[in-house]
Amino acid sequence: MRTFKDYREFQPNITPKDVFKDGAFGGTYFRPIYSSITNRKYKGGEVIAEYPKTWFQNIDINKKVISNEYDNKVNKYGVRCGSSLEEWEKNNWIVEEDPYGWFQWYCRFYNGRRIDDDERQIKRWLNIAGPNGRFRRRLMNKIIQTGKKYNDKSVSPVIRQVLLHWGYELTKEDLRKYKEMINKKKS
Repeated sequence: MRTFKDYREFQPNITPKDVFKDGAFGGTYFRPIYSSITNRKYKGGEVIAEYPKTWFQNIDINKKVISNEYDNKVNKYGVRCGSSLEEWEKNNWIVEEDPYGWFQWYCRFYNGRRIDDDERQIKRWLNIAGPNGRFRRRLMNKIIQTGKKYNDKSVSPVIRQVLLHWGYELTKEDLRKYKEMINKKKS
């Protein structure tokens, strides 16, 4: 896991490269879009040119990164999840610097870019996938309720896919710490 010295609380454990490799966004994240935030059209192939070529080695870019057609089978957990770009824009989750949204911001942040939006984006990550993030807690609670293992893909595949989109995958250690915290609260 990479740590960011300037934002120690931000601890995604999946790199942007591995998000693409594992399979996310139905292969459509960097599809061609029209942004109502910037009033511009973007072509995914041009947008991803800023990222290291190594991120896309041995990956079918047309199928896993810039596809126009969402394909559940591309996703690591084989499920559909996520909201539309229009919904993201309507909810003010998109800023001019990153017209594709959070994951574009994460790719750029990971590569060293820092902007005024960093704190907001990291707060969003913490609320979703951080140690007390709602999706992370929901997944851990379901695992505990069902008595299954941390990596049992049958437990909440949609939540697991959402977390992958946010650069996080549940670890055995994270689940252990959570169980320990719950037990301390009970005693």
